[in-house]
Amino acid sequence: MSQYTVRVVWSRGGARFIDQRYSRGHAWEFDGGVTVPASSSPHVVPLPMSDAGAVDPEEAFVASISSCHMLWFLSIAGSRGFVVDEYVDDATGIMAKNEQGRLAMTEVTLRPVVTFSGERQPTDDNIRAMHELAHGECYIANSVRTLIRCIPG
Repeated sequence: MSQYTVRVVWSRGGARFIDQRYSRGHAWEFDGGVTVPASSSPHVVPLPMSDAGAVDPEEAFVASISSCHMLWFLSIAGSRGFVVDEYVDDATGIMAKNEQGRLAMTEVTLRPVVTFSGERQPTDDNIRAMHELAHGECYIANSVRTLIRCIPG
């Protein structure tokens, strides 16, 4: 078993609060020392109560799925003797009502484009199989009910 710790810090900063016109800006403090500015999404809570320049939970959700998938893909490719030079994923998430009628991240689509080098080049079937295996191994994908699609480029 592993445990992961993140400290989330928010302060009212003098806003009235009960009128719902307070800043949703806050910080995510990670155990490695990185602090990330965070906020509600401007799609959910309008500006200026949200901070469009900060990471919102919905973006972080999509990023965590994409990142986990990528890390597994890189590991699998390397273990199979393929040299990856670059991996770029323009991932998207869809917020919609789920089966219970509640808003949820119902779908995440990964669009990885992977550049390989070296004498040994993977076939399209190799790439597809490595993505399927990466999806099956990804801890984050295994933790959510969201439909996750992978459309390699």
